[in-house]
Amino acid sequence: MTTITARCIETGKPLRVRMAGTQLSEVTPTDVDSVDSLPWIAPGLFDIQLNGYRGRWFSSETLTVDDVRETLLDLAAQGIAECFPTLVTNSNEAIEHGMNTIRKACDADPVIQAMVPGIHLEGPWISPLDGPRGAHPLEHVRMPIRAEFESWQRASGGRIRLVTLAPEVEGAVDAVAWLTREGIVVSIGHTAADAVAIQQAVKAGAGLSTHLGNGAAGLLPRHPNLLWEQLAEDRLWASVISDGHHLPQSTLLCMTRCKTLGRMIITCDVSGFGGCPPGEYREGGLAAEVLADGRIVSAGQRQYLAGSGATTGECVIRFAQMCDVSLAEAWSLACQQPNRLFQRPAPALEANQPATLTVFRLQTPAPDLPAIRFAGQSGSLHVSTAATFAPVATFVQGRQTAGPSDVAGN
Repeated sequence: MTTITARCIETGKPLRVRMAGTQLSEVTPTDVDSVDSLPWIAPGLFDIQLNGYRGRWFSSETLTVDDVRETLLDLAAQGIAECFPTLVTNSNEAIEHGMNTIRKACDADPVIQAMVPGIHLEGPWISPLDGPRGAHPLEHVRMPIRAEFESWQRASGGRIRLVTLAPEVEGAVDAVAWLTREGIVVSIGHTAADAVAIQQAVKAGAGLSTHLGNGAAGLLPRHPNLLWEQLAEDRLWASVISDGHHLPQSTLLCMTRCKTLGRMIITCDVSGFGGCPPGEYREGGLAAEVLADGRIVSAGQRQYLAGSGATTGECVIRFAQMCDVSLAEAWSLACQQPNRLFQRPAPALEANQPATLTVFRLQTPAPDLPAIRFAGQSGSLHVSTAATFAPVATFVQGRQTAGPSDVAGN
């Protein structure tokens, strides 16, 4: 039985959390000499869009079972307990290889199986236009073919749970309908769709906008445009990359007010170059540079982002700071909310819940700078502008996947 003493993200008060097997057996208040010395504890982070990490890509044509396992454990070391490995636009053979390899990795290791509740297929049914297409390779962009998708789903062992497509592509609205009938969440993204195409996709079953505000043309008409259409559509949830680079604060605030926290999800959409030291890198046709501040930009064109270098916990803290919501509210967007969207039980820090947890600290540049402040009449916990996310340990169904062996003793 593992026992951890840590601070609750909702109250800031110390808790004793005990795990027995795959479940939490006890979550009770406790007394400690110094609350400020304790780490924080919360239900595990769940990100629906992770492309890879530390030089490994889930879309790589040479992906191995070891690559999958090592990448997921590296992500666990960043506090991520569950995720959808994301395969992007590629050849039929490359996508099938990636699906097969992830399936084999899950079948070979129960920890990896528990970390991967699904796979996100982002493309290849997206806009061919520069801008909306983003960094996806033009030569592999194409219209939906059901037989092709079914071969990928077989290769994955039925794990594809999320598909991002552009509704204006020929055959895409029909694809939304049959994908939805199969229980797959369909998301609008990497698109130049007009209002008619967006409404057709929503009526066919589309329920999400992928990294809203990105994967679109750099210049749009004042109105109408695809951002207004998606923001106004209450049947669409929105995922956002809240790393402080992909969306300005004013944009993120407006999106939050339109969608409300009840229809939003945080994703870091981390690149396979995330976690790499500063320098230039290449994967397939993508040439990028990792800057000292963690941003990933196009090689030789630093004004253009070429992916995200942030991880989920970092995006949660940035969202809390940029939108001035409580720590617990921001955390829910990368924990409870994605579970709700995919009709999984929303986790809670309570007895008899799954022992899938993220333990972390909030660091500040100087000891006298507080990481937390109390706000409002309810005294909810808000993150100070100086605080940053520092992962401590990750547990998945009672198994420690990252962090020091003595974390239970803090």
